[in-house]
Amino acid sequence: MATTAIPAPTAALPDPPDLTGGALGACCTPLGTAPLSAHDADQLAAVLKAIAVPARLRLLSMIYARGGDEACVCELTEPLGLTQPTVSHHLKVLVDAGLISRDKRGVWAYYRPVPGALNSLAVMFGPAQ
Repeated sequence: MATTAIPAPTAALPDPPDLTGGALGACCTPLGTAPLSAHDADQLAAVLKAIAVPARLRLLSMIYARGGDEACVCELTEPLGLTQPTVSHHLKVLVDAGLISRDKRGVWAYYRPVPGALNSLAVMFGPAQ
């Protein structure tokens, strides 16, 4: 019996916000220095929306507190008291926001901080120089 391969979907996922440039780039000035463009405001709002959920803030803190080491999703479910699918959903939102990166190995996914992402966010809310 012959099997037919199902083609993979071709629709591309939207690019995560660029935390090294644009609204959140370290090169950009603080909010108090110049008004944001509509694009930059949309980009910043997407990141703020991603971290506006307490479970996501806790996940971010658990991942960033590892000092750059990766965290397996299997290690993050119990401390939060949430199911693995719920934790995976929250982690996906943080990945899409560009705050953490994901590496899938077998059935588990491993997460690590995106270098400079939180610093770029801090620059946006820092005092004008």
